[in-house]
Amino acid sequence: MLSTLASASSPVTAAPPAPLLEVRDLRVHFFVREGVVRAVDGVDFRVNPGETLGIVGESGSGKTVSSMSIMRLVPPPARNVGGQILFEGEDLLAKTPDEMEALRGRRIAMIFQNPATSLNPIYSIGAQLGEILRWHLKLSRAEADARVVELLTLVGISDPATRLRQFPHELSGGMKQRVGIARALLCNPSLVLADEPTTALDVTIQAQILELLADLQARLKMSMVLVTHDMGVVARMAHRITVMYAGRVCESADAATIFNAPQHPYTRALLESMPRIDQSYTGTKRQPLPTIAGRPPNLLNPPPGCRFHDRCPEASAECRRLLPLETTIAPGHSVSCLKRGSEGIAA
Repeated sequence: MLSTLASASSPVTAAPPAPLLEVRDLRVHFFVREGVVRAVDGVDFRVNPGETLGIVGESGSGKTVSSMSIMRLVPPPARNVGGQILFEGEDLLAKTPDEMEALRGRRIAMIFQNPATSLNPIYSIGAQLGEILRWHLKLSRAEADARVVELLTLVGISDPATRLRQFPHELSGGMKQRVGIARALLCNPSLVLADEPTTALDVTIQAQILELLADLQARLKMSMVLVTHDMGVVARMAHRITVMYAGRVCESADAATIFNAPQHPYTRALLESMPRIDQSYTGTKRQPLPTIAGRPPNLLNPPPGCRFHDRCPEASAECRRLLPLETTIAPGHSVSCLKRGSEGIAA
């Protein structure tokens, strides 16, 4: 009786929400003439409803390939050779091409890196965006045009009715990127993948686009994966951050932890290489901008052990021999480093 009363009076702890997207042990290899490039080699991350996950790292770390894999858009000679991509509980890698077509643009959408190449030069803006609505939502042409005008207005494009008849070459770089954002949002997707959405833009337009994305993410309650090499961008945009290096995850945590208490030497090196406003890099009292020594490994023949060991100031003999596994060191904080308690396997 007492145990029954105690059980009845105990507070019920709500289970954490299921992730909208969960990537498990994802492996994407490029089969080229010289051999096999392990571009993504056992990557795990998740995206919760309504949050923004930032994926950061140097060029060639596997960020874009990971995001393109979610859409099943990695081009030959790349192939998904292992792992799972669970979206709303369903494995995208097990879906047929027709099933993926029904998802792309409807439930999952992408903002591509270069708007100049992601928009078709021979179709007007209205034709390109309207086709998505007619395909997924079965709208009439008039209904599709009205929805496109609504979205172009939402992303801050002036005189949207006129823009419907214009072609991509008639728009500036910033306007093309806004069109790309509008295209991604047409069908109110649950998840938006943003692959370096500000790389091709000047600094002023970059700030406008980031402010727009943050505002839309909050207003529409959508989840976002933001792929970038710019730590300043993720500091402003992301709730959680995954740091990648040479096709593997180095560290994952909430944004505050990554910036205030990074544990992996590569994460710290990325942060230290950012210019600081309180230091001078010109003039008589200038200080050299810190850089990460060496270069990323050749993924055709990755080195044994930790892939960062030949650039790491803390590397030891075991780092050159054992590949560290991702290990949780605190709630919501994982790291792949032998010096931080990770287990290692021979590789």
